[in-house]
Amino acid sequence: MLRTLVVVRSLKMGGMERVAVNLADSLATAGHETHMVTWRKRDQVLAPGHEAVHLHMVPIQQRVRRSVSGAVMTFVSRLLLNPLIRRSHFVWVGRAGGKVFSHWLDAFEREHGTVDRIIFRGLGTFELVWGFQDPRARYVLENRIDFKGPQWKQRLFARCLLQGKHLVGVSDDVAQGARDVAQRLGVQPMHVETIVNACPIDQIRKQAVLDEPDIPDEPFLLNVARLVPQKDHALLLEAYALAQPVERLVIVGAGPKLEELQAQAEQLGIAKRVTFAGQRANPYAWMRAAKLFVLSSRVEGMGIVLMEALACGTPVVSVDCRGGIREILKGGLEQAIAPHSAEGLATRMNELLAAGGYPIRDEWLEDFCPQTMVKRFLADPARSADSVDPEAFPC
Repeated sequence: MLRTLVVVRSLKMGGMERVAVNLADSLATAGHETHMVTWRKRDQVLAPGHEAVHLHMVPIQQRVRRSVSGAVMTFVSRLLLNPLIRRSHFVWVGRAGGKVFSHWLDAFEREHGTVDRIIFRGLGTFELVWGFQDPRARYVLENRIDFKGPQWKQRLFARCLLQGKHLVGVSDDVAQGARDVAQRLGVQPMHVETIVNACPIDQIRKQAVLDEPDIPDEPFLLNVARLVPQKDHALLLEAYALAQPVERLVIVGAGPKLEELQAQAEQLGIAKRVTFAGQRANPYAWMRAAKLFVLSSRVEGMGIVLMEALACGTPVVSVDCRGGIREILKGGLEQAIAPHSAEGLATRMNELLAAGGYPIRDEWLEDFCPQTMVKRFLADPARSADSVDPEAFPC
């Protein structure tokens, strides 16, 4: 049995947070002592059924401000450096954050024992503690790295976030993007590999049959995603207006684009046929009830939400966007890929609806076995590289 930490910025239960919880659950199910660490108490939700995972809240930003050096750097950053160099606040406080986390880890290990693996999920999680350096740590990139600004600024960010770290991309595209950025900016990660997000099929199917209020009793199409530019709900609404299916469109998720999307639905004349259902603790019940799951993102790190919908027995359709989409929608699932345009998505939606969807095969889900993911995260880098044989770790 190993002792593991899964670190995530918060547990507001978006897609990345669900994946972090899935990882922690998979580690615990495999018999390892598993702890989840979050930086924020806000929106913290850990649903029943995760009792085997121990939860800790470490308010990194507050603790940094309580240290002398951290307080000084926070003040200087907010007053001068961050306004001067946009989005650079983490650069100036992340070294202190790394020391704070290291001190917390020392106290944790005195109480619980030595930690064998630390897994940080998401760039927004580990940028706050970039000064932490430990060979046990793995830093998971959920999306392609996209540093902006002049070359010197990009190099500064890359040196903080990538230099000397064991990086994990959730798809080959994300991992290759990290290698490309590192080479272009002259930094050297310790290691870069691909470990796909797992899809805990049995757990998802158990949650999918639970009662969930407000699910429409009429046929509907579904999208589950944060209401942010990356998910491109504007394209989804345009495609839905073009397709004009008899089914209602339901969008599960919350975010800053809500009012703008509601206004767009009014302008397109589809407001009465579109339901913005807000954030839901159990999206799987909605997936199971939907007639078709639709993804319209501009880019997806992995797009595991497609696999979750398939596990619920619901056919999916997605625009052909950059990221891990084609690592999921391959073979018999290539029919679910639409051209990346409102017209292309509308046409493919109507084709699949007219055909009644398609039968879903369990073998399509085998590549995303939780046990394989656990073995990859716990292996040494030399062994966990892409040469590891997934068949050695059957589900």
